Amino acid sequence: MKGYRDRIIKGSIVRTLLWLSMPLVVVQLIQISYNVADAFWLSMYSDIALAVPRQVWPLFLFFSATSMALSSSNLALISQYVGAREFEEASEVASKYFTTSVIMGALFGIAYFTLRPLIFSYVIKVPKEIYEQVIAYAGIVAIVTSFSYVVMAYSTILQGIGDTRRPALVTAFYLLVNIVLDPLLIFGIPPFPRLGVIGAAVTDLMGNMLSVITLAMIIKRAFPDLRVWFTRRINLEWIMLNLRIGLPILVLVLSNSTAKMLQLRLVNTFGVVAATAYSLGFVAMDLSDAALRGLSRAAAIMVGQNLGAGLCKRAREIALKSSSLIFTITLVGATILYIVRDPFIAIFIQDPMIHTEARRFLEVFLWSLPFFGIMLTAMFIGRGSGHTLLPSLIGIVRLWGFWVGLGYLLALFMKYGSMGIWIAMGIGNIATGIIALIWLKYGGWARPVIRAPKKHIALARASK
Repeated sequence: MKGYRDRIIKGSIVRTLLWLSMPLVVVQLIQISYNVADAFWLSMYSDIALAVPRQVWPLFLFFSATSMALSSSNLALISQYVGAREFEEASEVASKYFTTSVIMGALFGIAYFTLRPLIFSYVIKVPKEIYEQVIAYAGIVAIVTSFSYVVMAYSTILQGIGDTRRPALVTAFYLLVNIVLDPLLIFGIPPFPRLGVIGAAVTDLMGNMLSVITLAMIIKRAFPDLRVWFTRRINLEWIMLNLRIGLPILVLVLSNSTAKMLQLRLVNTFGVVAATAYSLGFVAMDLSDAALRGLSRAAAIMVGQNLGAGLCKRAREIALKSSSLIFTITLVGATILYIVRDPFIAIFIQDPMIHTEARRFLEVFLWSLPFFGIMLTAMFIGRGSGHTLLPSLIGIVRLWGFWVGLGYLLALFMKYGSMGIWIAMGIGNIATGIIALIWLKYGGWARPVIRAPKKHIALARASK
């Protein structure tokens, strides 16, 4: 663990950021390739089948909220303990995190499976043309939820150390396998059965199950000084630290997923055409911000370890440089996609009404994505530093104030229809991105949340 720590604490900010983020960016690119391939094969199966995964996603996000909160808080704790050279403490935190993730994953997977008919019928109000497909697809995703908790735990533990490469390789490999299997299971190419839309969810389940096994083996063999296993030593101090750091994230994700369900309900009021255009728009968004999440998570790891080592000024410099880089890369991606928007839509959609609606969505929404990049960077910086409250509030305002509140106002009360939804989403990204940048530059987040021994901080400063 020491070798990773020294490079993150002492190396060039931009080079280290790129070194940490490249495996994550590659995974993001493969994830996007999988999403695009998934959307393509579903659109070949049926134009409206493309809308099914997007209907299911907000509910998956809702039941994964605890996983994201635990990941945020324990990424901060593990990275800061590693930065402070407290490797025994890092191992203890990792075991507590793993144990809690297994239990929570099982509970929330069961809850997802049980409640899905009620939510899709009465909360989201899925269009009747795709309702049965959504229920079947969500049934498989409920099982995926349980395994995703453990995958997230193992990946976060490795990333907290500074090893972004191995979890990225695991994710990339199984995504590539999923890309190959998708058409075989969707269309029933022998010897595989024809599963239709459900086939896309089955490949996700297989990938998550195999990822759990592979990541467990990597931690055991590559980091023998990191002991991760079930433990009963889940004490009050660890729980309180997780609540302090993770509770804002939990509230944010629960709030955001609920907001997205209500937004989907609004989109669905304009029928399956708007719902399909909305789904295709998010495929396009994934393409334009390919580097965004990898760079943001790398910045969080660097901020966490530098704060743990007492290098607060360097941590703020990392945040601002990563924001500038992410804004620029996302702007380039959005510009390219805007130029090729018509041929891109034509790959997936043959129906002229859906094509027109998707074009309107992209023309309004794409230019707001660089600002969303800054906001997401602030979210991850908050997680790496352990100061999650303000960026979480910014995220809540983005969805509830703009995507839902302004969306309903423009779409229904001011009679702009679906265009009102797309405009509200763009304005929300721009406004909250600007607020997030101000927080990164002037906010009081650049201080650690752990009690690191002063001698380690002094050594880190001396070596710097």
